[in-house]
Amino acid sequence: MAKMGSRKHLKRYKAPKSWPIHPKEDTWTVKPSAGSHSIEDSIPLTLVIRDILKLADNSREAKRIINSGNVLVDGKVVKDYKFPVGFMDIVDIPKTGESYRVLLDRKSRLQLDLIEDNTLKLSKIVNKSTIKGGKTQLNFHDGKNLIVDEDVYSVGDVISLKVPENEINEIYPLKEGAIVLVTGGKHTGELGTVSEIIENKSSNPNTIIIENSAKEEFLTLKDYAFVIGEDSSVISLLEVNK
Repeated sequence: MAKMGSRKHLKRYKAPKSWPIHPKEDTWTVKPSAGSHSIEDSIPLTLVIRDILKLADNSREAKRIINSGNVLVDGKVVKDYKFPVGFMDIVDIPKTGESYRVLLDRKSRLQLDLIEDNTLKLSKIVNKSTIKGGKTQLNFHDGKNLIVDEDVYSVGDVISLKVPENEINEIYPLKEGAIVLVTGGKHTGELGTVSEIIENKSSNPNTIIIENSAKEEFLTLKDYAFVIGEDSSVISLLEVNK
């Protein structure tokens, strides 16, 4: 029985640091389903409803809310209580009329930010490929993809998608002057403007120099830069990130 439980559940002290839960409360917690986000970059929907939004006092209540179709992720009803919710996902609770965007705080923990516009989602292109018919498949940071006719997009660019239709609304290129949110490393959760992109010719990863609001510059990996606007942020941010 213990082995079966370990497959379906996860010990709290082994939960990813991105989960905003206390490791010493109870022994087990919910293990996310296999999905668009990896376990390290997502949190189960049950914990979102119970631990973050406080809409339920326990797991049973959270599961009832979810199974009743009262939660939407990126505009679609989700009834899987283990569904992995990750960075930039949009969570809607129709009964309360509230919508949230999943962001990262300075401690790399996933947090929900109350938003007004729940129709647009930012998705970062992590790679792309040419498929049959000469079309291009864009693969995003959340594991989802989109097929487009024209190859005018670059890896690292961020696409504003209308959800749930997944229609392209706007493109935000990763370039000098772009406003970015850092998603990894010691500067996670920091906001700044791209000063310089350093393309390394060796096998070392490409890096990027970012200037924060205090006019201080710091170096981080290019892969950690998530564009959120050209001259200013197109989304609201957690208070800790402002």
